[in-house]
Amino acid sequence: MTFKSLEIIEPILKSLEHEGYLEPSPIQEQAIPVLLEGKDILGSAQTGTGKTAAFAIPILQGLYKKQNKHETRYVKALVLAPTRELASQIKDSFVTYGKHLGLKTAVIFGGVSQKPQTEALRKGIDILVATPGRLLDLANQGFIDFTKLEYFVLDEADRMLDMGFVKDVERIIKLIPKKRQTMLFSATMPKEIITLSKSILNDPVRIAVKPVESTLEVIDQSVYHVAKKDKIEMLIYLLKHQNIDSALVFTRTKAWANKVTKALVAAEIKAEAIHGNKSQNAREKALGNFKSKQIKVLIATDIAARGIDIDELSHVINYDLPEVPETYIHRIGRTGRAGFSGVAISFCSQEESPLLRAIEKHIQLSLKVEKPIYFTQKPKEKKYTDPAQRSQKKMEPKQSYQVKAMNKGPEKKVETESKHQNPYHAKKKKYWDKQLKDRYKSKQK
Repeated sequence: MTFKSLEIIEPILKSLEHEGYLEPSPIQEQAIPVLLEGKDILGSAQTGTGKTAAFAIPILQGLYKKQNKHETRYVKALVLAPTRELASQIKDSFVTYGKHLGLKTAVIFGGVSQKPQTEALRKGIDILVATPGRLLDLANQGFIDFTKLEYFVLDEADRMLDMGFVKDVERIIKLIPKKRQTMLFSATMPKEIITLSKSILNDPVRIAVKPVESTLEVIDQSVYHVAKKDKIEMLIYLLKHQNIDSALVFTRTKAWANKVTKALVAAEIKAEAIHGNKSQNAREKALGNFKSKQIKVLIATDIAARGIDIDELSHVINYDLPEVPETYIHRIGRTGRAGFSGVAISFCSQEESPLLRAIEKHIQLSLKVEKPIYFTQKPKEKKYTDPAQRSQKKMEPKQSYQVKAMNKGPEKKVETESKHQNPYHAKKKKYWDKQLKDRYKSKQK
C-alpha cells in the first residue's frame, strides 16, 4: 500500500516524498482512512510506530480543504502532549507534512518565556500543540479562543496519567467545544485511561498496532549483575571497550543523571544529560548534539526522554532498572528500529533483583547474563581488631614537623615541636620550669 492509495492530497504527498516516506506504517494504514471519514479513534500505539503522522496527515488535509485564506485564523486543531520534547517534535511534524498547505502551527510549553508564545497566538494559528500546564495558564489569561476548534488529540495518555496531568486534561476538555473529532493515543490502556476515553470519545474506532514486545527479537538484550557502587565504572568500561556508536542511558532520577554525566565527561567520554531541571534550550541543544553525533552518550530520565525519536540508535543502557516493567519496553524500543538491529544492556544491583524478575516475567524472556567484570578496589585503611592495638594507636604521638637549627655544624641539632601545641600549655610549662630551676638553685646554696 502507498500513501496515494489512502487518498491523501497531492501537497501532502509531495512533502512525504521529499522526506523519503513512501509507504505508510501499520498504524497510519489503519488510522488515516478512519480519520478522513471524521470518526473518533482510540489508538493503542507506542513511540516509534508512526502515530504522529497517523493523526497529523488527516488533520492537515481536513483543515486545508476547509481553509479560507481571507478569514481570521483561529485554533482549529489542538494536540496535547505530556512533555516539551514530544510537543516540539509533534509541531515539527505538522510543519514538515504541511509545508505546502499555508497553515500556521505553533507550540506552547512551560519552562520558557510566554511572550513569544502569546505573540504567535495573537497573530493567529490553525494548529496548536501544547503541554497541559502552559495551555491552561494562557487560556485562563484569555490568549486562546477555542470556539472554532474542530480537532482534539490527546497523545501519550498513559504518560499524562503517570505525570499527574489527568485533572488538567479534564479542565481543558471543559474549555473546548463538545462537537469535535477526538483522537486518543496511549501505549498502555490502564482502567483510568479507559474511563477517560469513554467520557471524551464518541463511538470511537479502536486501533491497535503490533506492540513493541513482538519486535524485541531484533534487540540483543543482556544484563550485568553489578554492585550499585560499581555501576559508573562498568558504564565507562563498556563505552570505552565495546563497539558502541551511540548510547541512550536511562537513570531513575535527575540527580543520578547529573552524576553519571559528570563521571563520563571526567573519563573523556562526550556526554550530556536531559531531565526536568534542565532549561528547554539546554535540552534541545543536548538532543541536537546527540542526533548529529557530536556527543556519544545521552543520559536521560524516563519523563524527559518521552517522545525522543532517534534513528539508528545502536545502544540503550539501563543504568537503573525501571520500577514498572512496561517502562523497560518503552526504553529499549528506541533501538532496533526501521529494520536495524539494536542492543539493550541493563545493570542490575542486588537490590534491583526483584525488578529484573518482574521485567523477565512481563516480556516472557530471561535476559542473557554477561560475565561479571571485577574492578580493583582501593586499599582500605588498616583496622585494629585487637584492643591493645587500638590503645597503642591512640597513644601514638601526633604528627610533628621539624624546625631546622640555626647552627650549620656537621651535626645539626633538630628541635621537634608539636604541630598542635597549645600556647597556654607552653607558657605554663615555661613557668614551672623556672620554678623548678629556682628551687634547685636555692638547695645548692
